[in-house]
Amino acid sequence: QERETMKHLIKGITWVLFGLIATGGMAHAASDKLVIFDWAGYEDPGFFDDYMKKYGKAPDYSFFADEEEAFQKIRTGFRADLAHPCSQSAVKWREAGIIEPIDTSRLKNWSKVMSQFRNIEGFYHDGKQWLVPIDWGATAITYRTDKVSEAEASTLQSFINPKFKGRISIPDNTDDAYALAFLANGIKDWKKASMKDLEDASNFLRKVHKNVRTYWQDPADLKQLMASKEILISWAWNETAVALIAENHPVKMKIDTKEGASTWVCGYVKMANAPGSEQKAYDFIDAFLSDSAATYLITEWGYGHTNEAVMNSIGQENGFASLETYTKNTLMQSPLTHKIREQMIKDFEKIKAGY
Repeated sequence: QERETMKHLIKGITWVLFGLIATGGMAHAASDKLVIFDWAGYEDPGFFDDYMKKYGKAPDYSFFADEEEAFQKIRTGFRADLAHPCSQSAVKWREAGIIEPIDTSRLKNWSKVMSQFRNIEGFYHDGKQWLVPIDWGATAITYRTDKVSEAEASTLQSFINPKFKGRISIPDNTDDAYALAFLANGIKDWKKASMKDLEDASNFLRKVHKNVRTYWQDPADLKQLMASKEILISWAWNETAVALIAENHPVKMKIDTKEGASTWVCGYVKMANAPGSEQKAYDFIDAFLSDSAATYLITEWGYGHTNEAVMNSIGQENGFASLETYTKNTLMQSPLTHKIREQMIKDFEKIKAGY
């Protein structure tokens, strides 16, 4: 009887130990992961080649099409290690407590980042770096040159031209949509906009809605729609024209319209209570700041990079002289007041629903 009892006891202890080892291993595996919350397209390994060389496996990805969508998903419990917001969201995310400061001493490529990007509003605050700036570019009118005249492409009013009914696409993205609307109404600094200006911008978007075939979320989808001639005019990021031109489609992005274009700077933030490997998070950011990643982003995707040496070397020949020159006559997407931004979000949802 005692022998049987001892056998059961040993067997029980064995299973307990096995369980502890197994769950410990699972916990270790979970903490060894890296989860990136990002825009579609940024999972391209060309952006983080050094990370791939070190770890041999890409991070796990979840995607968003709008920063407000991303913000709300995080607020309701979604966990990631890094996310990729832009200039207009940095302050809101910090004040909400969903991100934490980044220790730039752990980034060997931090010294390559141009100083004018480090201190953009919301990126650096209270002696701490909250966002590592990486990519910058424009949202501008992008059109098929075989179907849209140069004169039509020279004004944002073409988005409400009845001639293009059903042939227009704009982003399913509050910030980009309202950048278009404010610009079309003659406002280049939306921080000075009044509630009446916002109302006018919403009314412009209601007119645009009548022409919209689709609100695009993934640039790859927009590219296909423009390649097939379903969409003739879009409000798009740099990569759309670059990709279509590479495939010999007659497409052009025009930043210097009469009303201008919108510009932005984006980068990576470190999420609070991140579930994965902190070292991998720093290695990932570092890889994105490297010379090879900067060259790839500029030449293959058409965006600017914050790597000073690479930009000085190839920036101008790829359309990026300097941040100051590039953003001239544009609406820079900077942080907005809570009141204006929340109303924008509400109005845009109504507009897309036809109200």
